[in-house]
Amino acid sequence: MTQGGKILVTGGTGNTGAALASRFRAANVPVRTASRKAVADAHGGSKQVYFDWEDEATYGSALEGVERVYLVAPPLTDPERVMVPFLRRALKTGVRRAVLLSSSAIPEGGPVLGQVHRAVREMMPEWAVLQPSWFMQNFTGGMHGGAIRASGEIVTATGEGRVAFVDVGDIAEVAFRTLTDAEPHNKAHVITGPQALSYAEAAAIISEAAHRPVHHVSISGAQLRERLMGTGIPEGYAALLAGLDEAIKNGAEDRVTSTVQEVTGRPPNSLGEFARDHAPVWRGPGTEA
Repeated sequence: MTQGGKILVTGGTGNTGAALASRFRAANVPVRTASRKAVADAHGGSKQVYFDWEDEATYGSALEGVERVYLVAPPLTDPERVMVPFLRRALKTGVRRAVLLSSSAIPEGGPVLGQVHRAVREMMPEWAVLQPSWFMQNFTGGMHGGAIRASGEIVTATGEGRVAFVDVGDIAEVAFRTLTDAEPHNKAHVITGPQALSYAEAAAIISEAAHRPVHHVSISGAQLRERLMGTGIPEGYAALLAGLDEAIKNGAEDRVTSTVQEVTGRPPNSLGEFARDHAPVWRGPGTEA
């Protein structure tokens, strides 16, 4: 940030939050990370504070002295219910700019984060909404990493639909610019990788990098919903996730944007590059490097 003032990163221990905070520290930008794990940060100029979206009593210490905030929704809840009151509190304490992490699959005014998207645009003097495609990191952890390691399978209801998978590092770079640029972006950024791929094509790329068979297993949306519920995900949220897969099947994510290049000045990482860098994660016992 060019004018001093602190940036608050909610979800500071998550995928994009941790990557973003590390970039602020490297650039000597004052940053405060917030999560439900309150620990002292060994890096100069930053501190992690206890923060719980469900507990408004934690908002004050998180927002003290903050001018700009990165918003990551709490999982498995209605984000509008907790995030809009937080935005009102943030405005009263002097926050001028908010950057929301949303999804390319959710339009402004749509379900879940779509309502928060609208609130950020309408309430904040300076704002940006990040709408990334599906994370490459879902293949190393998240939704698919464990299954790839255990059985060499990627299970989805996407059929032959294509997705321009994006690296979390590229999302963090765009977030860094939206929070530190002197002029506010005041727009939504759809963020993708450089190539739209089917999950079968993604599996082939991972298989080549990991030197082990990895393949895509295509199931129905109903089967995916039941599968997700079997892991403990609530029925409504499982239905939402299955619906997103079916939207991919119908072409909703078959697009490539130039956002990363335009905002950061460099091209986005490809899935092939990501797979080569992370190949050891997928190699099971006895797999040759």
